[in-house]
Amino acid sequence: MKKILLLGALLCASVPAFAEKGHIADDAHVFFHSGPGNQYRISGRVNSGESVEILARNNDTEYVQIRTSSGRTGWLQAALVGEGDSKLIELPKLEASLEQSRTTISEQADTIEKLNSTLEQLQRDSSTYTDQIRSLKTEIRDLESQISNMDQSNLMRWLTYGGLIAFGGVILGLIVPHLPRKRKRSDDWF
Repeated sequence: MKKILLLGALLCASVPAFAEKGHIADDAHVFFHSGPGNQYRISGRVNSGESVEILARNNDTEYVQIRTSSGRTGWLQAALVGEGDSKLIELPKLEASLEQSRTTISEQADTIEKLNSTLEQLQRDSSTYTDQIRSLKTEIRDLESQISNMDQSNLMRWLTYGGLIAFGGVILGLIVPHLPRKRKRSDDWF
């Protein structure tokens, strides 16, 4: 019965389906033990930053069972094992991401510079157009004033001409009756 339980425990511990990704803390070179505590014999060494699989956790002793990349298993204090990838693995990814970010920032800075240049040109154009609009509005007001003055001037001229013609007609009407008339000849020829 003991053999079956031991075999079952060994099979459960060796099943990689329940293993989670982890790594040895980046600031430690540690030895791992054959069991979940310091009282067990040392069964190997793990280098700092090395990737491992976390197979099990013992909450009583705060140890975790690990499997190294070479396939060896052992127990370490949980504080010495970090979850996920180590900084040594993440560093190249972070450096690549940083370089990509720098490239993006450089491209965005160029784009911003171009947009600022375009904005300045558009502001200059807008100022020029505003001045032109102001000038044209002034010219339109002047022309409307001239048209209004011309209408009044034409009205006054026509009234003056009409008045002169009327006055001339009155004068002519007064003078014509006093002009000597030619007498009609009486022709008896008929």
